[in-house]
Amino acid sequence: MYIPKFVITNKILKNIGAIEAAKEVIENAPLVPMYEKRFKSDAMLRTVHHGTHIEGNDLNIDQTKQVLEGIEIFAKERDIQEVINYRNVVGLLDELSVKRGGYDINMLTEIHRETVRRVVPEEKVGVIRKTQVVLKEEGSGEVVFRPPSYEKVPYLLEDFIDWLNDPQSQEIHPIIKAGIAHYILVSIHPFVEGNGRTIRAFSTLILLRESYDIKKFFALEEHFDENPGDYYEAFSNTDSKEGDIFEKDVTSWLEYFTGVVAIELSKIKEKIRKLSIDTRLKGVIGMQVALTERQMKLIEYMGEKGYAAMQNLKDVLPMVSEDTVLRDLNYLIEKKIIKKEGRTKAARYVMASNK
Repeated sequence: MYIPKFVITNKILKNIGAIEAAKEVIENAPLVPMYEKRFKSDAMLRTVHHGTHIEGNDLNIDQTKQVLEGIEIFAKERDIQEVINYRNVVGLLDELSVKRGGYDINMLTEIHRETVRRVVPEEKVGVIRKTQVVLKEEGSGEVVFRPPSYEKVPYLLEDFIDWLNDPQSQEIHPIIKAGIAHYILVSIHPFVEGNGRTIRAFSTLILLRESYDIKKFFALEEHFDENPGDYYEAFSNTDSKEGDIFEKDVTSWLEYFTGVVAIELSKIKEKIRKLSIDTRLKGVIGMQVALTERQMKLIEYMGEKGYAAMQNLKDVLPMVSEDTVLRDLNYLIEKKIIKKEGRTKAARYVMASNK
């Protein structure tokens, strides 16, 4: 059975820490249903657009949105079908995420079937490849990746699925587990076409099944699509190491993959954090006010704790002078966002809406 080789480096630890911090904020943010729906719709759009665009789909994000909304557009039939297919893949992941039992190869082939429906010949839809394939660099024609022979693919997949279902793999952090799965499946290259989308979707399925759905607000595909050079380089750096697929040390790939997840979730966390503050302020003063990052941190602390003394706020901004903190507080008082209670050193600051 496959046993992954990797080391938990400081970089991976830092990324996992950022992921956990963002997850906590996202999952516990008191968003109203309207905003929840908006975040999920945005994630769906970004997932479908970037998940297909990185594979050569020519539709821009506005055209993708129109297709998802059922609006007729003028574009290549294949491009439109790929978008429809990947939307269906996202829906399939919801179904597979609650399916009882462990992982199986049928999950992978079902995802592939939806990914390439009406795009590749029917005999290749949802079918593990039975021919040898190579990936060549566009233009030069140089072979840049040679997957294992098709005879080995069923056995490699079987070993991989056995590992996913093994009790020991349950001890691995879901983000790391999803990253390993991503790398291994790319290396095996189980299908003739549609591998990239299928594999990224399967990697997401692992997160959904293992309590890391994070309200389905995320779209890792956006980062892969916007930085394809980093994506392919991270894979190539691991693939170029000596040994067969299951013998590779995947540490450097996991540093990259956990970094991508950390960037995406931190970005969503900041959006939710700002939305939460904007909503709170609008309820207090009836309008939006431009705030600096320091001022937002002060308001966040006071909103969470109910009140704060100067010493508390100095701890919130440890690298900032007391005079600067006072200027920020006076600005917030002037804007009637917070108020000061008391005049001595024991004075405290509270949100203006608090009694």
